[in-house]
Amino acid sequence: MVRGPQAADVLGRVTLVTGKEEFLNERTVVAVRAAVRAYDAEAELAETPAADLSLATLGELAAPSLFSSIRCVVVRSLENLPEESVEGLLGYAAAPAEEVALVLVHGGGPKGSGVLNKLRKLPAVTESKSGELKTSELPAFVASEVRSYGSSIDKEGAVFLVQAVGQDLRSLSAAAHQLTNDFAGAAIDVEKVKKYYGGRAEAKSFAVADAAFAGRRQAALEELRWALEGGTAAVLVTSAFAGSARGLARFKSAPGRMSEADLAREVGVPPWKLRTLRDQSRGWSDAAIGRAIRAVAQADADIKGAATDPSYTLERLVLTVTGLRDQR
Repeated sequence: MVRGPQAADVLGRVTLVTGKEEFLNERTVVAVRAAVRAYDAEAELAETPAADLSLATLGELAAPSLFSSIRCVVVRSLENLPEESVEGLLGYAAAPAEEVALVLVHGGGPKGSGVLNKLRKLPAVTESKSGELKTSELPAFVASEVRSYGSSIDKEGAVFLVQAVGQDLRSLSAAAHQLTNDFAGAAIDVEKVKKYYGGRAEAKSFAVADAAFAGRRQAALEELRWALEGGTAAVLVTSAFAGSARGLARFKSAPGRMSEADLAREVGVPPWKLRTLRDQSRGWSDAAIGRAIRAVAQADADIKGAATDPSYTLERLVLTVTGLRDQR
């Protein structure tokens, strides 16, 4: 389990929370509150937006009550702190009350950066940064979440979970929690992840397409049989193939030296898909991609019209696409 802050880390100090990852910011706030409440179960919790903060307001929030002298005060949206309140806040942060844990939350961006720079120089201030996670870092985030719940997950399982659930950190954390609860005490592999999250028809379809465009024929055929047996509609599979082919063509024709976010927008895929496309693109020529697109279009027409055996049509598509890879 990951060790959270202790009371000594936050009482009589200022915790500065910065960054655009709201989920991680909130996790820090919750951890500070938990540390204070663990120290004193009767500790009082207070919260205010920075826009409403004045020296008098801060004094009221930090003042001891009839019930407890221990308090945790959270000030949100520090970027909106009024100019007239800056000096008072800096004065407090230079000598914070010993029985108060003050948490200042800044939502990222340049606004209010002057105050941040001054706060960072104060000895009583501890900064917790939550930079935006790159697409390539999401599987590691999943693995970390699973470890925090007392288990482990293999790389393939973490990657599949990201593909099935998406990039929202809150959803990924919830999925990690669910998996560790359902497989308590056991290491989590990709098969366990698929048991719960592979049931999404879109995830099944893209698993087939990803394997096929990566040239993994046997894996693609196995994924296809598993998808069809699970009730995935044939048209969803051809749609996934079409999306993969278009994404691969756009990726190869995209201008160089683009950021991950700009490249994802240019290609028209979620950012996490870029790594898959990058790996796949090494085995595809432009001519082979063109032939793959025509094969997908034919299979889609067959599925929607003349084909009497969708399974055969899709198997033929898998064989065709995997056969085209590495052709020059």
